[in-house]
Amino acid sequence: MHIPQDERLLGLPKGVSDAVGASSRILLSRKARQQLVGQYCHSLYRWYTSLSQKVRNWNPDRSFDWQRLRQDHDGWLLDIIEGFYAVEQYVPDYTAELTQLARSNYGRSHFQLRWGAEEEKHSDLWRNVLLFSRARTPEQLEQYTCELRANAWKAPFDTPMEMLLYTLFQERATQLIYLKTASLVRQGSTNKAGCSTPDLVLARAISTIAVDEAAHYGFFLALSRVHLYYFPEESLQALVTVLRNFVMPAASLVPNYDAFIKVLYKSHLFSPGIYGREVAKPALSALGIESIKEVERGLLQTKLTPSLDGGDRPQPLMGYNVSVLESVVRRLFDRVNRYESEIGLTCIQPTVFTAIQ
Repeated sequence: MHIPQDERLLGLPKGVSDAVGASSRILLSRKARQQLVGQYCHSLYRWYTSLSQKVRNWNPDRSFDWQRLRQDHDGWLLDIIEGFYAVEQYVPDYTAELTQLARSNYGRSHFQLRWGAEEEKHSDLWRNVLLFSRARTPEQLEQYTCELRANAWKAPFDTPMEMLLYTLFQERATQLIYLKTASLVRQGSTNKAGCSTPDLVLARAISTIAVDEAAHYGFFLALSRVHLYYFPEESLQALVTVLRNFVMPAASLVPNYDAFIKVLYKSHLFSPGIYGREVAKPALSALGIESIKEVERGLLQTKLTPSLDGGDRPQPLMGYNVSVLESVVRRLFDRVNRYESEIGLTCIQPTVFTAIQ
């Protein structure tokens, strides 16, 4: 990617940027940082799409031997699967809302469209599980689907940054739940006769979706890191808001959501404790967040000391490790650079990481 050398864009006096090397640290204007983030999102989207098409191009109908799926699973497992299906019924809403929020960002808005297409396959997969397991008749499933789609999902937060972080935690939580469910099924869930028998077809199907969720989490993590690096105060404030108000999607829309959650808790597939230990903590660590309480304290201090020009405050914020964050962002773009070199884009529009003061 070409980094524009317009001094006005960089926020530097005319002539100064000529002496600035690609790896030097410079003080970027807000507009320059916005453009960098937009360009980086595009590079990441292009790289992600190539990997997705290469290693995760599966089909919900043909990639699994549905006729060998067990038809004697216990009711509690089928209730969980029906809950998975229900949450995925709002993929058109998730995609529309998130794409609209990010529509000014080429890479992120296009990623949301691809994300929606991949999540749509999850809905088809869960539908096949319910039908081929004989858990629900086609008529029952159609009626339930119509009931679910009678209401539309709305984004729980108002800003692109908040929704980026929300999807980061949500994808991590979903991946974890799917991994635990696949492990349970692979080990052998109790069937209606009281016997414990593995269902390798179902386990493989769930694991396939979990891999998708891991890839989605990885993309949202990469974008979150880039935003946090270039817009730390806004990103940290959004992070605090999301953590204070996080709830899994469609919780208020699925008719029997409370029963679904109870089964998840009882099966030890998810709980508030699991969310804290295995979702929030690893995600925060991956962002370089050392203490969310320190983050909140630092944000309060910045509010008490506004900058003279009304822009971002120059003093370091608290509670996160900037050097760790910069290191992982640099490594991320090393991988993007290798991809662009492979396709010959480096001589046309190379991605160049720009460090900031």
